[in-house]
Order: sequence, then C-alpha cells, then structure tokens
Amino acid sequence: MRIAYTVMGYGRGHAMRTAAVLPALESAHTVRVFAGRDAHSVLSHHHDSVEIPVIGYQYGDDGRISPRRTMLRNAGPVADLLAAGPQTRRVWNQMADFGPDVVISDSETYGHRFARHYGIPRIGFDHVGIMAYCRCRFAEGDRLAGLRDGLGYRAFMGDPDRVLISSFYPARPRHERVQVVGPILREGVRKALPHDGGGLLVYLNKGDHQYTSALDTALRACGETTVVYGTSRRGSHANLVFKAPSQQGFIDDLAAAHAVVCTAGNQLLSEAIHLGKPVLALPEDAVEQRLNARAICDLGVGESAPLHQLSLATLGGFLERRNHYAQATAAHRRDGLGEAITHLKTAIAQLSMRGQRHPGRLARWIGAY
Repeated sequence: MRIAYTVMGYGRGHAMRTAAVLPALESAHTVRVFAGRDAHSVLSHHHDSVEIPVIGYQYGDDGRISPRRTMLRNAGPVADLLAAGPQTRRVWNQMADFGPDVVISDSETYGHRFARHYGIPRIGFDHVGIMAYCRCRFAEGDRLAGLRDGLGYRAFMGDPDRVLISSFYPARPRHERVQVVGPILREGVRKALPHDGGGLLVYLNKGDHQYTSALDTALRACGETTVVYGTSRRGSHANLVFKAPSQQGFIDDLAAAHAVVCTAGNQLLSEAIHLGKPVLALPEDAVEQRLNARAICDLGVGESAPLHQLSLATLGGFLERRNHYAQATAAHRRDGLGEAITHLKTAIAQLSMRGQRHPGRLARWIGAY
C-alpha cells in the first residue's frame, strides 16, 4: 500500500503525533509525508517528506491572533483551495506523482480535498476534529463558537471514510465511524524517566508573538529556574534559559521540570500529564485551545490563565498548588499509541479493498484539470 500522510504545519504538535505513528506504518507500507512548514521541519530529517503550503493564524502587533490579518493573509490561498487553483493543483500533482492508495490527514486540508476529488479513501487522524465529530464540554461562552468551528472544520476537511480522534480527555463520538483514542506519545516521551529536577518548562507554539513583557516579568519574578522553548531568543538571562528547538532536549527538560507553563495544544498537555507534570495552560485565542485548557482544569491536573494577562499572583498560586495537581495526573495517564495503530491498520485494510485508480492516470487527470 502507498499512503500519503498529510500534516498541518502550524505548530509542532501535529508533527509529534505523526512521528509517533509513522514507524509502524512505514514497516508495512510505502509512506510519503506531505507537511506544512513547522511539521516538515521536524519530519523531514527522518521521513520521506515534501513541504506543502500551510494556512495558519496571523498575529497583530500586540502578539494576539489577528482575525483581520488572518483573513487577509489567507484569502488568496483559501480561494485557490476552494477553486482548485494553481497552488492547489501544484500540491495535488505532487501527491498524484506519489500515487497513494490511501490518504491519512492530520488536520491538513489539501490532502483531504485531493482524496475526496479523486475518490481515494481517506482517514482523518487528529485532535481538532473532536469539535466536529464528538460531543464536547466547551469553555464557558464557547458553545456556539465551538459549533461554528466544528462546521468550519468539516467544510475544509469534509467527512472522511474513517475518523480517529486522539485526546487526553474523554469525548463521546457522534458517529459510529468515529473512534476516540488516548494521547499519541512519541517514543522519547514513553521512554523518559520523570523526576523533579526543579524549575519550570515554558513552551509557546508561536513564542515570538506570545512571549509578552507581562509573561517575562512574571517568570523572572517567580524565582524559578525556567527553560523557555518556542521563541527566537537564545541564552541565559537572569533565571531564564532560552533554548532552540530540540526533540530530545525538550523531552529531557520536560521530564525534569516540576511544572509546565504552555499554550494549550493537545500534544504537549498529553505528554505533561503522562510524565506527571502539573500544567498552567495559557490558551491561544482559539476555541480548541480553550477546550483543552478547560479539560486540564476539569481533570484536576492544573489551571488555566489568559495568555496575555499572566500575573505573578496567578503563576505563584499555581506553583503553590503544583504538588496537588501532580498527584492528580496519575489517574489520567494513558498511552493511546497502540490503540491508534490498531485502528489505523484496520481502517487501511478495509479501505484498501476499494478499487483504486492507476497513479499515472491520476497524475494525467490532475495535470489536465
């Protein structure tokens, strides 16, 4: 089987989940990854990976997500995507040259639309789809926005033949073709030996926009030795150590930290819980991140605070209660990797029974589109 695995390139969480499942798929199938910027930079070192465009958030001068800039920046690519314009056809040609029998997509829309347009079986495998395919307990005031984002997700991704949702918190599927599994932990995290080496780990998925003066002030004033990932800063400043991206280095720092302060992506929150680390979640201005942050509070493994208004009082209060939250993580540790691989293999086997179009003919069809 030839599998095109397409990955959203905003942030690194999608890449971490993909990297965890790829070895099992590559051992039995020919797999090529089509990934956006951030994910491609992670996956291209160890996997056959092609970089594709990414549609992502844009930020204002205040470091917050800017709806206006996001719409302006993405208007052209979205119009091209919806109309199957020149950029979309270039991506589709790259996929057609590979000739996949099945497409697996982690929140990536070009792959979904390619597979849907040409009748190739597809599997959606991510976390964001939880808003579209499961019954969620949204943060206060987010129910309508959550329904909106769920509908928007389905508008871009469509309805795959199979849907697999990875989540560190429970959710009830809306359809029988939807399966919910536990967190997908990469090998380094699964092998890590957690301990309390003291200090904080801070991760921001778009740190140059999110590392505000208020956050800097709170981290410096808390007195904790703090390792910061996600910004372009480097070196030591007072009690802060700014580091470059490093998969193993990050895992080592996560395993040693006695608490984590981070944006509320599903992947890192899952890894922190697995390693017994209490979390202060700082959600971006996005429904899915607020949903994740609420789950952290509901599970009793941490707290949530506004990303751009973090105060020393809030951070200090969290640190005072961190031992209580750390103890609570034991009841919520779950590794869904084996379960996810089983579901993927079953879905691939079932979908492969469909008649497939010849890859070379498919490429010619797309080229003439």
